[in-house]
Amino acid sequence: MEELLSKVRSAFQGAFDIDPQTITMDTAPTDIPAWDSMGHVTLASNLEQTFGLNFDVDDLMEMENVKEICRVVQTKLCSFKGAQVA
Repeated sequence: MEELLSKVRSAFQGAFDIDPQTITMDTAPTDIPAWDSMGHVTLASNLEQTFGLNFDVDDLMEMENVKEICRVVQTKLCSFKGAQVA
């Protein structure tokens, strides 16, 4: 999970130009002024590039905080890897 969080932190740094070490599992949009609706789109794009994933609208709606972002990414990565094995 630490490696996943590290990559999520990098996406936050790219999206919001902030110190990635300030991002914790409890970080929420209220903690980052630029994490508004447009910032969320930028963050999602950075996450897609970082992890090689594509998010749908439901995924984006679930990404309410860093903990949920990690959960969505983890789920996508597991299903993506599972699809490649099959």
